[in-house]
Amino acid sequence: MNEQMNEHWNAARHVLVLPDRDAAEEVAEELSDRFGIDEEPHIRDALAGEDDAEDAQWLVVVADPAGDLDPAALDGLAAEYEGWREEP
Repeated sequence: MNEQMNEHWNAARHVLVLPDRDAAEEVAEELSDRFGIDEEPHIRDALAGEDDAEDAQWLVVVADPAGDLDPAALDGLAAEYEGWREEP
């Protein structure tokens, strides 16, 4: 992937890292309530396929093609669930 495409991809999404699946699912629901996100975020295990996946972090990937979402607000939401927003 060339650098320009990579920059566009990073600008078009946010990745929130959460400590467990329950927190990830709750954050995904909160995203709709707080930010009016229509498209359902993707939730996945950060270590998909690894043996120690039970202790793995979970990711919530939020599409933001227009760049409307406030990164600080997303980081604050993730922090409420002991998580953080991954910097691109």
